[in-house]
Amino acid sequence: MTDPLFRPPSEPLVVAIDGPAGSGKSSVAKEVARRLGYGYLDTGAVYRALAWHTLDHDADTSDAAAVIDALGDFDLSISLDPDAFWVRVGEHDVTGEIRGQRVTDAVSGVARIPIVRHAATTLFRQLVAGCGRRGVVVEGRDITTVVAPDAPVRILLTASEEVRAARRHGQENSRDRAAVAASLQRRDASDAAVAEFLTAAEGVDVVDSTELDFPGTVDAVLAVAAKGLSHGR
Repeated sequence: MTDPLFRPPSEPLVVAIDGPAGSGKSSVAKEVARRLGYGYLDTGAVYRALAWHTLDHDADTSDAAAVIDALGDFDLSISLDPDAFWVRVGEHDVTGEIRGQRVTDAVSGVARIPIVRHAATTLFRQLVAGCGRRGVVVEGRDITTVVAPDAPVRILLTASEEVRAARRHGQENSRDRAAVAASLQRRDASDAAVAEFLTAAEGVDVVDSTELDFPGTVDAVLAVAAKGLSHGR
């Protein structure tokens, strides 16, 4: 029998993390979720999956009408387990494919459509509510201001452009650093048109990882989370 003291609350606690491309949101958020025993929601993966789905329909991701049409039969499943993360569209596992360059180049066009963002925000809140855990670390764009503005922990995770480009280049190894930096700048500029993630809103804590390694960044985020969660319980 489950000990009632360990039953998840009706409204899971949320650690909301925003940040620009290459800031380390996904890897840091996933490790923070592990350390807290929380679920992990990669909201960017949802937009990437929709971009994959739209491309799979041979549709133009820069055409809002085509994307909205593809949204009509978008059958998404996503794991909230930081130790067993996967994304499926219908019966197709797209966990790896959505990280490919074709989807990366297309996702901004999909994510900037207001109807898509509204539908995605509703989905994110439903996923958090039904996660079955006492909390969820949610990362992406405009999480602290739109998706979970009342979260007890709201963090903007950032780093200098040079550091972000170097980190992304180290992950990809397929393009030169200048091309990676230009790609990050284009992505940030495009997404900034519809999402606030470059500056911290009121009440949002900033964690700048420019001078921090991965463990140090995780510890910094956990320190902020500990303070916020102590008031949110």
